Amino acid sequence: MAVILEGGCRVSTMHEGEPRIDGSLKIWNQIGKASGAKAISLRVLEFGPGRSPVLRNQASDEVFYVLEGNCAVVIDDDAYEVGPETGVYLRPGQTLRVENSAADLVRFVSSQCPEDTVDAVALDQPMKTDLIPVVKLSERRALPTADRWYRVLVDDEMGSKQVTQFVGSIPPGRAPDHFHEYEEVLFILRGEGRMWAGETNTPIGPGSCIYLPRRQVHCVENTGSGELRLLGVFYPAGSPAVRY
Repeated sequence: MAVILEGGCRVSTMHEGEPRIDGSLKIWNQIGKASGAKAISLRVLEFGPGRSPVLRNQASDEVFYVLEGNCAVVIDDDAYEVGPETGVYLRPGQTLRVENSAADLVRFVSSQCPEDTVDAVALDQPMKTDLIPVVKLSERRALPTADRWYRVLVDDEMGSKQVTQFVGSIPPGRAPDHFHEYEEVLFILRGEGRMWAGETNTPIGPGSCIYLPRRQVHCVENTGSGELRLLGVFYPAGSPAVRY
């Protein structure tokens, strides 16, 4: 069951609740307007073998991160081979489907900014660009900030005007409490810790989905002996240097 911390900070697990099923695709909606977010969302998507249904992005910038499995993503008419630790950017007005030729599941985390609604007005199809909408974490430079690092996957260099996606590393210990002027979602990739919001806290680990409201004082504590690694997405776009 989701834990609600001070100020509306929310922590759930990646498979919490009943998924929406569409053919070979299962979707767990963990964060969105229905759970109290203003504009940002976080979904966990699992693709079975074969060709998935088409995902239609209407008025949002949408970013995906491949957690596990190898597949092809087809964005409009262009196909890209992707695997774990890969970011994918979907522009407003584009479509995406997954072609999974393996027997294993392929698992993504997705965020829309602002979250699409069923009554959103679809935009015209975007013009073709030379920007490749797929980036591997290993290809991005690690940027240090204090005793931690982050790597930006999707930002305005990829064409995203509304959302930034990054992966960050937190060493053992607890950083000072802080807040920011943006909505943010976090997904814990590895490690153990505690999510603090003001004076309240709850344990977190791999698969934890976290919502951080604008201006809520918070910090992520690493209670383990190794790295705690997280995926972060925030809206509006900017630098993640002091945001986790």
